Amino acid sequence: MKIAFLGLGTMGLPMASNLLKAGYTVHAWNRSPAPLATLAERGASAAASAREAAADADILISILADDEAVRATILDGQVLATLKTGALHINMATISVELASNLAQEHQDKGVQYVAAPVLGRVNVAEAGQLNILAAGDAQALATAQPLFDVLGQKTWKCGARPEQANAVKLAVNFMIASAIGTMGEAVALVQGHDVAKTEFLDLITSTVFAAPVYQGYGGAIAQDRYEPAGFKLSLGLKDVRLTLAAGERANVPLPIASALRDTHIESLAHGEGHLDWAALSRTAARRAGQL
Repeated sequence: MKIAFLGLGTMGLPMASNLLKAGYTVHAWNRSPAPLATLAERGASAAASAREAAADADILISILADDEAVRATILDGQVLATLKTGALHINMATISVELASNLAQEHQDKGVQYVAAPVLGRVNVAEAGQLNILAAGDAQALATAQPLFDVLGQKTWKCGARPEQANAVKLAVNFMIASAIGTMGEAVALVQGHDVAKTEFLDLITSTVFAAPVYQGYGGAIAQDRYEPAGFKLSLGLKDVRLTLAAGERANVPLPIASALRDTHIESLAHGEGHLDWAALSRTAARRAGQL
């Protein structure tokens, strides 16, 4: 089985590395050379272009930054045109529902199988091969992809037969994460306004009523003002909230909380915080309260 892997960013590099550890042959490409050189040292074959990596691949896995990168690489970059008939493309990026639907049709027209499989988890989870994988597509294509999912994740959640359904689920999850960060930021500002230390408050909530990974992980970062290095950039959070709103509009689902979160993200970017970890969204509430 010949596997092509496109996109060796924060998540892609550990994922591709785990495939190598599992004994798969990986032909990889990345826009910037350093991660590609790192993966080559671990046993991958480095391609000079995305098309070269995809040539003669049985399975193509891509995890690119956003809609623009996916269009530029897969469609405009002729990767889809390069894939042989019957090949399988597993797109693990967080993209818009609209693009996911368009890609499904483009692949069908080309005779290439297409599965959407965005993931839940940060870098340390990817390194451990413990991601949660949100997968949707044709049942046969999902069955073909499952052995790879078993290497990359702890569980595969089947979201439906249409690939864009997995992307809708991923956006819904990221919207909830943004909501949790925004809520923690406002709650912290509230207690600080009454002279309660945020470290004590966050320890309380993350140990009791909100003892869940999202609250504990982001809450810990907020408590310690730890926003660099970014595990997931705030600017990418804005991208996902915008995609969530677009997905809601596509299905006539109003999302007023998401609208407020979009503006909060934009405010953070206006203060030059887009490069910081998503947890830095909490700074907006403190700033509004005159606490920064």
